[in-house]
Amino acid sequence: MERLRDTYRGDVTATWFTALSDVIDRAHLAGGEDLATIVDDAVAGLGMAARPYLVDLPQRHLRSLDGGDPVPIGSTVAGRAFRLVEILPVKDRRTGRPALWVPMLDGAHRLGVLYLVLPEDADADDPGLHQCCWALGGALGQTVMSKLAQSDTLNRLRRPRPLSASAELLWQLLPPQTFATPDMTVSAVVEYYDEAGGDGFDYDSSGGVGYVAAFDATGHDLQAGLVCSTALAATRHARRLGCDLSEIATRADEVVRANTSHSRFSTAVLMQLDFATGVLTYINAGHPPPVLLRSGRMAKELVHGRRLPLGLQHLDTGNPAPPPASERLQRGDRLLLYTDGVTEARNTRGEHFGLARLVDTVERHNAAGLPAPETLRRVTHAVLDHQEGRLSDDATLLLMEWPTPAHPRLLPAAQARAPH
Repeated sequence: MERLRDTYRGDVTATWFTALSDVIDRAHLAGGEDLATIVDDAVAGLGMAARPYLVDLPQRHLRSLDGGDPVPIGSTVAGRAFRLVEILPVKDRRTGRPALWVPMLDGAHRLGVLYLVLPEDADADDPGLHQCCWALGGALGQTVMSKLAQSDTLNRLRRPRPLSASAELLWQLLPPQTFATPDMTVSAVVEYYDEAGGDGFDYDSSGGVGYVAAFDATGHDLQAGLVCSTALAATRHARRLGCDLSEIATRADEVVRANTSHSRFSTAVLMQLDFATGVLTYINAGHPPPVLLRSGRMAKELVHGRRLPLGLQHLDTGNPAPPPASERLQRGDRLLLYTDGVTEARNTRGEHFGLARLVDTVERHNAAGLPAPETLRRVTHAVLDHQEGRLSDDATLLLMEWPTPAHPRLLPAAQARAPH
């Protein structure tokens, strides 16, 4: 808060402090449906008006917490603020006053945007004002995330159509879709088929080691969600017990086999990266091989470390599971994990989306300098467009970068600072 005061001194400083405090304090005892009123009331003392928008799960529209038509992400100023994580000035159409579109984030995870109508004499390009609005958007983003699991109102708002029970189950287990530390950036997208929900992902960064995983359970029903959830929970549990990568896979294999039907299993890729050395170790349990991107281009597929899918290792009678494979990364390398619902997506002519098209699409968006979450959003939409908007299987993409640059393109330039 001291930085906020230093950034924007003057008569309004105390009022900004009061507004931010009001949002935080009132949110303690608020439901999700109350947040739009809380933030609008908080900025009224600054002569401003506020309207928050949440991104929907397909990441195609921004939806106002207090109703109104959805705002397209691909063709509006509001969408640009969301896509590129920028604070953008506009003129309010109703009042003619200056206004700002402010990204709303929880950590590095994009939740939506906050529309702020400013006082008539305000300078919409003032960096100090931007800093204060950024702090307000950040406080609101973290508040929205804290209320999301307990608010049917917020969850309904984000769904253009109802989820299947299987997808409902998995969305409750998945971590935020974007995460960043000084050592690692992870971004993931999941597109669930209407009657499915068998894909998942996970990640962690602690003790100088980064971890990422992707899962794909067999089937297109609630059992698929249960198998994926079991695999995700089992690997997460073993990891938190301090197990190494081989033991994580072994324990998960045993849990899946013991608690699901004999005909069910989950493919998986489990990866750990030593931040100090850049050595990546990985296990591939029947999953499509990850792609290593170097200098924005595909360097290779990581084809080693293969074993049977989780739940099936016992079928390899008498043979111990192979050890993890290893690969030494270079600074700035990216790892692309995906499920077969991406590469096997078919158009009306029966053509697969394919690995070559996937890699080309990722490479083109990398070359454009887009943030990782925006790259994956566009790639997912390209897969959907290839199938004319209807998936025949779940599609999941995860992109991990090591290390995160000082400015990871996940925050506005004025807010992205190297760690002390």
